[in-house]
Amino acid sequence: MFSLIFITWVLNIPKFSPSIITTNISTCYYITREHFHHEGDVVIGAFFPIHTYYTTKKVPHSFLPYYYIDNYVQYNFKNYQYILSLVFAIEEINENPHLLPNISLGFDFYNVRFTEKDILMNICIWLTAHGQGYIIPNYNCEKKHFTAALTGTSWATSAQTGMLLQLFKFPQLSFGPYDSLLSDRSQYSSLYQMAPKDTSLSLGIVSLIVHFRWSWVGLILPDDHRGNKILSDFRDEMERKRVCIAFVKMIPVIWTSYFNKFWENMDDTNVIIIYGDIDSLEGLMRNIGQSLLTWKIWVMNIEPHVTDYADYFLLDSFHGSLIFSHYYRKSFEFTSFIQTVNPYKYPEDIYLPKLWHLFFKCSFSDIDCHLLYNCQANASLDLLPSHIFDMAISEESNIIYKAIYAVAHSLHEISLQQVQKQPYEYGESIIFFPWQLNRFLKDVEVRDNTSLYKRQKLNADYDILNIWNLPKGLGLKVKIGSFSSNAPESQQLSLSEQMVQWPEGFSGIPQSMCSVSCRPGFRKVPLEGKAVCCYNCTPCSDNEISNDTDMDQCVKCPETHYANTDKNHCFPKTVSFLDYEDPLGLALTSIALCLSALTAFVIGVFVKHRDTPIVKANNRALSYILLVTLTFCFLCSLNFIGQPNTATCILQQTTFGVAFTMALATVLAKVVTVITAFKATFPGRMIRWLMISRAPNYIIPICTLIQIALCGIWMATSPPFIDQDAHTEHGHIIIFCNKGSAFAFHCVLGYLCVLALGSYAMAFLSRNLPDTFNESKFLSFSMLVFFCVWVTFLPVYHSTKGKIMVAMEVFSILASSAALLGFIFATKCYIILLRPEKNSFKYIRDKTHSRRNKSAKT
Repeated sequence: MFSLIFITWVLNIPKFSPSIITTNISTCYYITREHFHHEGDVVIGAFFPIHTYYTTKKVPHSFLPYYYIDNYVQYNFKNYQYILSLVFAIEEINENPHLLPNISLGFDFYNVRFTEKDILMNICIWLTAHGQGYIIPNYNCEKKHFTAALTGTSWATSAQTGMLLQLFKFPQLSFGPYDSLLSDRSQYSSLYQMAPKDTSLSLGIVSLIVHFRWSWVGLILPDDHRGNKILSDFRDEMERKRVCIAFVKMIPVIWTSYFNKFWENMDDTNVIIIYGDIDSLEGLMRNIGQSLLTWKIWVMNIEPHVTDYADYFLLDSFHGSLIFSHYYRKSFEFTSFIQTVNPYKYPEDIYLPKLWHLFFKCSFSDIDCHLLYNCQANASLDLLPSHIFDMAISEESNIIYKAIYAVAHSLHEISLQQVQKQPYEYGESIIFFPWQLNRFLKDVEVRDNTSLYKRQKLNADYDILNIWNLPKGLGLKVKIGSFSSNAPESQQLSLSEQMVQWPEGFSGIPQSMCSVSCRPGFRKVPLEGKAVCCYNCTPCSDNEISNDTDMDQCVKCPETHYANTDKNHCFPKTVSFLDYEDPLGLALTSIALCLSALTAFVIGVFVKHRDTPIVKANNRALSYILLVTLTFCFLCSLNFIGQPNTATCILQQTTFGVAFTMALATVLAKVVTVITAFKATFPGRMIRWLMISRAPNYIIPICTLIQIALCGIWMATSPPFIDQDAHTEHGHIIIFCNKGSAFAFHCVLGYLCVLALGSYAMAFLSRNLPDTFNESKFLSFSMLVFFCVWVTFLPVYHSTKGKIMVAMEVFSILASSAALLGFIFATKCYIILLRPEKNSFKYIRDKTHSRRNKSAKT
């Protein structure tokens, strides 16, 4: 609550502005000339804005055209450094005995307004006036050597000046931002741009945007050809780096009814790029400063030149802004020179008295507005706050410094040529025409940046500056990085993030995006009709991952890997098969071994009691064959357990098919033997032949050979092989034996079922034959169970995968084998072991006699 009251209170603090404050301000402060002269043998004309006039009601002057009664002067003291850079360069040259000896440089300064009329008027005044600026038509009583014109800060000022000066081939040097329009030699044949080209500025700014992962930015550009050109550059770079433009706003020339509409949608993004020159951005910068937009990151190509809202308020709209400034060498000599500047050292200067009066309590004389000597002790420009006047040399001042040296070196070359042709007489000065400088200035323009006056390289390097202005008035520009398009792509941008101070309201690196980032495990889904930076997030599909934010597509894991639950990593799959160590594999193995042991025990019982009636009555030899075969049936199931290999894959099917074929063929032989034995009571020719030839004994080899033939064809054409299943179980690769030919497998299984049905049919028909130990009922029931097991196995087998499928096959083998063992031999073992009295010839005779008596009575 206290903080809210405090903020509300400070918001009502009145603003201090040098341009509008009237208390204790002399009227001489508002009276100023538009030009002044700095003496020299050769004069350079300087045309750029330091002060401007504005009007609120536009009350016209009674006799001066284009003037208003309610005109107010507004000083931009940041631009005053341009004049000091001009003076500093000229004094250095004049003091240098090796450069332009016996010739002094001077300058005429003209304050430039933004109308074409005022610009052309100033040029005409300069070319036709005395040193003090008084016009005498068609005559100039004081002979002056004009050399070149220095213009800035906007391209419009240079272009309008150049249209007039190029008629006379008068050299003009522009220190404003480089403009491709001014490089047209057909229109501006004598105009030379000293600023480096901004060919890589858009690349540098977009690289910074990408570095901080900002994908949603706004653009504010001047509404002219330069704005359209840089907009095209930004679009190309942003499209290449997947950065989207939230809005594009073109800066209006007049801030009237368009003002409110201009600031619409400004809250759509946290990062806004501002491009332009000092003049075109002046109104925008003032509005941003007055609006106190402290929650925006401004990325600019120039520093804000705002002095009319200097209220020393705690917050500042431009605190935390990032500036791309051309790299140049800082001049400590220039800073030392500024400390010595005062209005008494340069009495012709029309701006120093204003500064001393405003900030150091100096008084003006009421008679002639000359500055009196009642100033604050040790007054110096370095005492002023940086938002009023910056001691460090600015980019524009550095270019002015180089431009003056370019003119001086060109004059020096002309002087040397004249001396070589005809030495000067005593007191004689250099004689030249301004157009003669063009030949030398052209060389200056095309050379590389290897000296002070040579032009910048094609692709300029940039310093990235961060404005520290909290509390307001601190006004520091701290270098936090650099950008060089000439370096390898990975090394073009260099930043020290820990040095960056962000605007108030951001505790860390700000975010600027249309949509929330898709975290790992998700991918972007573009929204129809929206920019590519606006999207929804959807989880990756099965077995797909995204291990970074804002992925366009998920990446499918390799077959040998699987995606984790968060879908941001692929992990290797574990190999899986029905192993002996698995609970299921261990259980099936134990059952198979136990049943095999039980079968061996039954064999032992039958061998031990081989001469008993119950063993002899059911074809002892076939019983032995069946028991041995069942033992192999139980043991063949072990081929399905353990890690598969080529040998086990082949043995699985061949041993299974052959063993079960022998078992079923033995059962069939048993049934046929029973039937032929009972039919022998009424022997026919066929029955007699079967008994004599022992035909039932050939059933086993014939049926087995047929199955062996089927298996041989199977193994020769499409044998089983080791296969992998990486999809059935999540996180596992199942190794199993592929049947090779599903048709062959089903043929083998079908053949077994045919044998089982044949055995069942014959056993069922002989179930009622009279005999004490007739096992036809048990044979028919075991065949029925066998058939049901394998018929049920087929749909279950095809509906399961992996280890369960193999376990089902093993279970079917064990179940069907156990059915044969149990139903055929369980009752016999019971009689042999527990009811031995029933296993005797006496019991058989008594039972037979009893059955005959019952039949006789009936």
